[in-house]
Amino acid sequence: MIQGTTSNAGKSTLVAGLCRALARRGYRVAPFKPQNMALNSAVTADGGEIGRAQALQAQACGLQPHTDMNPILIKPNSDCGSQIIVQGKVARELNASEYHAYKPIAMEAVLDSYHRLAQQYEVILIEGAGSPAEINLREGDIANMGFAEAVNCPVIIVADIDPGGVFAHIVGTQTLLSETERARTLGYIINRFRGDYGLLKPGVDWLEERTGKRVFATLPYLQGLHLDAEDAVNGAQELGNDTLLRVVVPRLPRISNHTDFDPLRLHPAIDLQFVHQGQPIPAADLILLPGSKSVRSDLEFLRQNGWPEAIQRHLRYGGKLLGICGGYQMLGETIDDPYGIESAAGASPGLGLLPLSTRLERKKELSRVEARLLLDEQPVAVKGYEIHSGVTRLTQSLAPLLDAPGRDSGAISIDRQVAGCYLHGLFDQPEAIKQISRWVNGEGCLGVDIERIREQQLERLADLLEQSLDIDALMAKLNSFAQ
Repeated sequence: MIQGTTSNAGKSTLVAGLCRALARRGYRVAPFKPQNMALNSAVTADGGEIGRAQALQAQACGLQPHTDMNPILIKPNSDCGSQIIVQGKVARELNASEYHAYKPIAMEAVLDSYHRLAQQYEVILIEGAGSPAEINLREGDIANMGFAEAVNCPVIIVADIDPGGVFAHIVGTQTLLSETERARTLGYIINRFRGDYGLLKPGVDWLEERTGKRVFATLPYLQGLHLDAEDAVNGAQELGNDTLLRVVVPRLPRISNHTDFDPLRLHPAIDLQFVHQGQPIPAADLILLPGSKSVRSDLEFLRQNGWPEAIQRHLRYGGKLLGICGGYQMLGETIDDPYGIESAAGASPGLGLLPLSTRLERKKELSRVEARLLLDEQPVAVKGYEIHSGVTRLTQSLAPLLDAPGRDSGAISIDRQVAGCYLHGLFDQPEAIKQISRWVNGEGCLGVDIERIREQQLERLADLLEQSLDIDALMAKLNSFAQ
């Protein structure tokens, strides 16, 4: 089990890299994260929903993602309330204290999924959540040491040296662990080091003597690693000399599945900007309204930050507007949440840019989808996934954005400036980006192959681990613990 001294220590990336490295060596390996809190999720082969990091780790193993790989997914829809996904399906809405009381039930699902995976694979690479040293969360823990003790698995703790304080993080974490938890901790990995290792080595020697634990590796800072982010929106870009398309996305408080836009961010000729609260809204060719876990509250955020006026100005000057999932719902006339699925029960007016209305229902749509994009006379095959509670209906006839038999086909306005659909992953197809860019400004900018990029980055990550970490020694240590 890989745990971390902090959030963002590199657990997800390390597990993905180890998954690929072990798979290349012929191990039957699978990822597992007992409990994940994230708004970036993926639809599994068995029709459920898991954290996007575990879907990427499954790809690293050469597997289709499965709900057993992340049995508890917590999707916050407010500062104190979350939707709880259990083994891929919505179970209930709980606040923090209610979830704390629910943990024993959640642990049953966690152990059920883990044991099912353990019967199929010889290696299970488990990812913890946050830090095991959060003393206020120790009681009933299912995400870190509580789970490790329940299944008697060894633990390696990773710490991020880049922001500083790595020795304090490691020693402090070990100090706050119980005696049995320290005993199952085999050692540490220091992540994101840059500089002269000779200057770091005395500190590593001191750390091993102080803790009695081995530092298995010091991993270098890996520049330009392009893998799906679990939580934080990644806005880093390397633009080329010629910008063919300018795209703006509002950074919504409850933005979900923002990895939709990675193929745009990684394109050298597409300038993608996430606009945060209080920032000026720049001129653009295309405004994208992203998915949201709390559509009505994020719509209010847009109103408070001047987006409706900016969108109207953008459209007057010939700009295009595209909404994905929650952004598609925002484009309509009304959003009705009679059961309080995402927030307090009630209805809100939409932006009124497409003649459609949305009603949030208790049943959640989770589907992998194949369709054709209809923005011009030559339809383009696209595939992706849908994750939404809303049922959207047109209030007057419009042309569909997609040819998707039996599914919501989205819509495009009569003047062809405003469009929307439920399909996540739309930009993953290079030809889809080409058609969308032709619709926006006539440029026909062929997209990047995001799947090929993911594979290249997983290979790069595994190569780094092979160079920096003695994987044979690590596996021997793990096997000796099991015996």
